Amino acid sequence: MSVKYAVIFELAQANWAAYVPDLPGCMTTGRTLDETKHNIREAIQGHLDTLRQCGDPIPEPSSLAGEVEITTAA
Repeated sequence: MSVKYAVIFELAQANWAAYVPDLPGCMTTGRTLDETKHNIREAIQGHLDTLRQCGDPIPEPSSLAGEVEITTAA
């Protein structure tokens, strides 16, 4: 079964960070965006595995991430 969770990626001063709004506490960092994408995939899998092992329910994805384009005054 395949599930898609929204992930927020943020550029920090020296690295990237990522977190999953639907999985509180599920976050990671990486030197590059690609590394961070790899790390968050592993973090999500580990987070879900831990929830299963503890007998806790797996949260259904409920967040969406998107972009909104606006025009700013010059």
